[in-house]
Parts: sequence; structure tokens; C-alpha cells
Amino acid sequence: MAKVESFELDHTRVQAPYVRLAATGPGLTKWDLRLAQPNRSAIPTAALHTLEHLLATYLRDRLEGVFDLSPMGCRTGFYLTVVGAPSEEEVRAAFEAALRDVLAHEGPVPGVSPLSCGNYRDHDLKGAKAWAKRVLDAGIRVQETIPLP
Repeated sequence: MAKVESFELDHTRVQAPYVRLAATGPGLTKWDLRLAQPNRSAIPTAALHTLEHLLATYLRDRLEGVFDLSPMGCRTGFYLTVVGAPSEEEVRAAFEAALRDVLAHEGPVPGVSPLSCGNYRDHDLKGAKAWAKRVLDAGIRVQETIPLP
């Protein structure tokens, strides 16, 4: 069976919130943007969904080459795939700026309609803002990969 990078990470030793280089490929880098401490907390689904919509928009404004932003099934963060190889600090700064944008966001959430979202009723802007504030208040660090023993 193939190995999955995230299944080889020691989730008991990382310290969220953080940015971590998860993988590299031909012309791509994949980043672990962790908001919640694994196995201690999780972002409620509606807030995570709204964060996904807002971060997918705001990260593209803050970082060159954003290809995809996908929520983690464990609801502790997102995977960000970028064309190119930005530095850890560039990704950390873009993530922080995008969370500040989330905190300041007013009005409709981008892509929330039956035409543009597969579950448009499941959103929580207030919850997304609360998570953005929580992460910003804690400070985002760069986390090295800690493999399983």
C-alpha cells in the first residue's frame, strides 16, 4: 500500500497553529496550514466551509501561484497547493494576511449560492472569523515535519 505523507506525521508532537511544507512535486509545493491542534480540537464544519471559501479567495490575493486549497478531513486545517516553491516565511505571511482578511470580511461569502457551492447552506461567517482571530492571537509558526517514531 502506498504511503501517505500526512499519515507519517507525528500528530502528537506538532504545535498548531502552523505552516508546514508537506510535499514537493514537479513544479508544485503542498503546504499544511494547521489552525487547530490535532486530536485536541476541530473546526466545526460550517466554519471550516466558510474559511475554505474565504481563504481560497484571499490566499490567491496574497500568494502567487495558488493552485488549490482543500480542507483536511480531520477539520484541523487545510492543504494548500502552490505552483512554484515559495519560502516557508512567504506562505506563513500570506496565511496570516489572509486570516486578517477573513477577520475583516464584510458582506456575502464568495461562492455561496446553489449555483456555485455543493452545500451552500452549511456556512458560518461568525465561526470562521472566531477561528481566524483565535489563530492570529496565538501566532502562526513554521513547523518542521516530525515523522512517526
